[in-house]
This record gives sequence, structure tokens and C-alpha cells, in this order.
Amino acid sequence: MSETGPASAVNWGALSAPDLAEIERLADDAFARLPASFRALAAGVVLRVDDFPTDDVLTALEAQSEFDLLGLFTGLGLAQGEAEARTGQAPNMVHLYRRPILDYWAEHDETLGAIVTHVLVHEIGHHLGLSDDDMEAIEAAADAAEA
Repeated sequence: MSETGPASAVNWGALSAPDLAEIERLADDAFARLPASFRALAAGVVLRVDDFPTDDVLTALEAQSEFDLLGLFTGLGLAQGEAEARTGQAPNMVHLYRRPILDYWAEHDETLGAIVTHVLVHEIGHHLGLSDDDMEAIEAAADAAEA
């Protein structure tokens, strides 16, 4: 049986899930659409994409499953006195977890780009000590830049 309409033009049998590099490109594109002032405050934060959080992270955060965490900020954020960082300290880092992000995408009616943007903004927001309302406004600005 053949399906008609726009979806029939997609060769679903030839598609595969985005790999780590593709999720990183989505995150880089999302970051580029964020307001310049937000990007400037996040300068020096390293972006890392992994399939899953480490077992140590899951244990420390008391996660029930490796799919519970879409992203994580690690390091010493501005809200915690980043300016007083000591030599030898690991860089501030935003971790995005590919498999949990893809699982969330499969279960929700959002684009993958929107989910990656949300997680990225949320984790950088932890670095900056922003409120949820601040983060929503930044996401809205990124959405407007994409349109």
C-alpha cells in the first residue's frame, strides 16, 4: 500500500538517527541564533555531546535511568563566582546527551532543533544563574532568529 502526501516523498528506509556530530551541529546552529549578549556571557563554555551521561553523573544526580538527563552544566558558573576559578580547574562545560534527547524527541511533538535549543539554553542558563523566565525569553529570541 502506498502513502500519498508530503510524507511519502521522504525515503524513511534510508534515514538514520542523527549521530553525535549532527547533534553538535544542531547545537552550534542553535547557539549562533541566540542573542549576542547571551553568547558573550557564555564565551569559554565548552560544548560536549555524548550518547549518555556517565555512571558517576547518574549516581550523583540520583537518576532513575540513563534517559532521565538531556543535558548538564558542569563547572563553576558566573552565579557561583566563576571569576574566582583556580588554575587546573576543568573548563565550564555544557553536556548534551544524544540518546535521551532523541528519546524525548520521539515522544513529543517538537522539532529536534527546538529540543536541542531548549536544552542548550537551559544548561547555559545554569552557568549564568538565569531564571526560567529569562531562559524562555532567550529561547523565544532564538526561535525568532530562525524564522
